[in-house]
Amino acid sequence: MTPRVNRRTKIVATIGPASESEDMIARLIVAGVNVFRLNFSHGSSAQHALVARRIRKQAALAGRYVGILADLQGPKIRISTFRDGSVKLANGDRFRLDLALAEGEGDATCVGIDYQELTRSVFHGDTLLLDDGRLRLRVDEVLDNAVDCTVVVGGILGSRKGINRLGGGLAAPALTPKDIADIDSLAEVRPDFVAVSFVSTAHDIFQTRDLLLAHQLTPAIIAKIERAEVVADDDTLNGIIDASFGIMVARGDLGVEVGDAELIGLQKTLISRARKMDRVVITATQMMESMINSAMPTRAEVFDVANAVLDGTDAVMLSAETAVGNYPVEVVAAMADAALGAERHPVARTSRYRLDKQFGSAQEAIAMSAIYAANHYRAVRGIACLTESGSTPLQMSRLSSGLPIFALSQRSETLQRLCLCRGVVPLFFDASVFDRETVEASAIEFLCDEGQLQKDDAVLLTKGSVMGRPGSTNIMKILSVP
Repeated sequence: MTPRVNRRTKIVATIGPASESEDMIARLIVAGVNVFRLNFSHGSSAQHALVARRIRKQAALAGRYVGILADLQGPKIRISTFRDGSVKLANGDRFRLDLALAEGEGDATCVGIDYQELTRSVFHGDTLLLDDGRLRLRVDEVLDNAVDCTVVVGGILGSRKGINRLGGGLAAPALTPKDIADIDSLAEVRPDFVAVSFVSTAHDIFQTRDLLLAHQLTPAIIAKIERAEVVADDDTLNGIIDASFGIMVARGDLGVEVGDAELIGLQKTLISRARKMDRVVITATQMMESMINSAMPTRAEVFDVANAVLDGTDAVMLSAETAVGNYPVEVVAAMADAALGAERHPVARTSRYRLDKQFGSAQEAIAMSAIYAANHYRAVRGIACLTESGSTPLQMSRLSSGLPIFALSQRSETLQRLCLCRGVVPLFFDASVFDRETVEASAIEFLCDEGQLQKDDAVLLTKGSVMGRPGSTNIMKILSVP
């Protein structure tokens, strides 16, 4: 029997009307989804809880660990509404953003906005970006309760579209009253991950963690990087990454604020920095957007996914493609194919990280040594990691390798979190039911039964001399499959 091929890069798929049924969730799991995203910008807390139950049911039926990510809406700054739903703005038109204008009173000359800090946050000559940058306004004059602009790039502007400032600077607190209410409802969802939108400092992460702990919830927190001022300040960015389990390169709003040309390098920098700091990273937004209405991706989209994989991202994310698209299963399959194709390239299997770094613990030394040995001993077909907290396989996954990291644990919380870690295959294995003398042979037998190993393979095994104690990994062995 040939061992199965494990895709290393994980896929996050957003749930929506096109994908929330039990049948579709089951099909998406088979197609390759590792984590489902619940977008709290849409839907009720009761609906999210219902979908979460469906996901867990279908994951159990499929015999797989599949994570759930609750993505908080955050303080998206938006214009108000128009009398007729939308207006057409032409280049050169004058247009006012008016803090005093009532809801539903907008027209082709002005629209309301409820962001009270607007007149203190923009200045003459600034460029304002509407509807994810599709329309652009130049600030001509800042008044007490309004901002007068000239349309630089026109188009159709609909109600409640987002507004950004080129270069950043329109900032509201990361956690809105709605976000706090949504956190209060998460006891019914019990997500494995919570994503915080428009993070500005590490304090936003600490506040979210405290609010979750008040409900006895300890999900891993993902910081969404989408503010220009955050990526412009190394200390702020490092503090956010350090405080989080991982980050999301949210290319929508970030790209609007910094410009797409700048975003290319930023994506690579953010992925590299997160990995070096032992944090996971998700690359998101418009990765295969044409597949909302097309059964096949464009070549550019395949390259986009592949380049993120070659950069070292842990996961790639689908948004509207699976939430409202016509081909949710096909887009997941296409993304999985693109990731696997990139992973076959030698660049995706080698790494120079930590060649000049001193290790801080025996656990880290074992984790890095195992990856080095696996990459240089051809007989090795994988790394079996007996783990409690999941920190050893997480550290292993920070170094590139073409080999699977089998995380063997009896802790479901640990295995659920590892769904997001590149190259890690989470598997339930209760080492406590075996004698110390037989646990290694039992682990190898288990991996053979799972189709992960075959006769005459070699496997690297790591464990702690004290079984069952988190952070105690200090043993590495190379074992043969009998």
